Amino acid sequence: MRRSVAIQADVIRDGAIVALPVSELVPGDVVELRTGDLVPADGVALMARNFQLNEALMTGEPFPAAKTTEPCVTSQPAEASNALFAGTSVVGGNGVMLVVETGRRTRFGMISAELLANDPPSALEQGVQKLGLLILKLTLFLTLFVLLAHLVAHRPAMESFLFAVALAVGLTPELLPMVMTVTLARGAQRMAKRQVIVKRLSAIHDLGAMDTLCVDKTGTLTEARITLAAHFDPAGRPSDRVLELARLNSAFQTGIHSPLDEALLAADSPPGSSAWTRLAEIPFDFERRCLSVLATRDNDRFLIVKGAPEAIMDRAVAVEVDGLARPLDDSHRAALVRLQDDHARQGFRLLGVAIRTMAPDRPMLRPRTKLS
Repeated sequence: MRRSVAIQADVIRDGAIVALPVSELVPGDVVELRTGDLVPADGVALMARNFQLNEALMTGEPFPAAKTTEPCVTSQPAEASNALFAGTSVVGGNGVMLVVETGRRTRFGMISAELLANDPPSALEQGVQKLGLLILKLTLFLTLFVLLAHLVAHRPAMESFLFAVALAVGLTPELLPMVMTVTLARGAQRMAKRQVIVKRLSAIHDLGAMDTLCVDKTGTLTEARITLAAHFDPAGRPSDRVLELARLNSAFQTGIHSPLDEALLAADSPPGSSAWTRLAEIPFDFERRCLSVLATRDNDRFLIVKGAPEAIMDRAVAVEVDGLARPLDDSHRAALVRLQDDHARQGFRLLGVAIRTMAPDRPMLRPRTKLS
């Protein structure tokens, strides 16, 4: 059964792609990765095409990490743009990796080995051990004291010994484990009423004995979910047209939706969105930093582009003001930059949206199309 469900990897050996179990990989192997694959080992990217990985297992960040073949120098996994780690998953694009470490030598393998190692004794275990030693010392002292007292009083030796043993048995707290278990279980019940799941009963004591709690913000103080906060025109006013175009771009793309796309699609659809039909697409890539969709409505063709604001402004030749296209001169460009900076300082992540009318005799899309 383990062999039947074992994870396999597409390895290039002797010029051919061979599906091999992950356990048979060795450093130096070249592995092809596609969307949905698990990274089988630690390595570096040899080829990356729109390559995005979910590295929450390693870094705690829930959003996809873009991978490139550009060399980088860092000791932090979250900053290693060309490194791939075992246990992470491909959520977009495809690529080729060179295996560097396998098995227990990978970062995931070392983490697993640390988790399997014996944990240091908790505060509860240390307290119980100290209490046990104290009871043992008191029992031995009282037993020997009673035995010597009986012998000094010239009592029969056997009866004195049996009495001392009975005293030792009586002093042993046989119900101590049960009392501790019941007390900790009661604490777990009280925590459950506050929507907290306790996996180890000893954690109840650790929580009560805690003086200072330090936590990382990732996944603790945030929901790890992007939501749409606003949609506005170049003048900073709310605009349903901007939301409609952004939703159409996200809905018509054929690749895996990013968290930004999911936030746009979760918003209420403006009226008239169903009248559009998708014709073609240029997928997102990290050089263009935008995604282009060719759509039609009422026999008119439009190119709808969504991406990084600076990438959109580099390609745009006009800006829409009050429903009319105005040349994107320096004043309009400076106003857009100020609008972007103001929202960025407030912690918002911005997307730029652009649209252009396309001639019917141009069915193919070209990456460098100018926008308005």
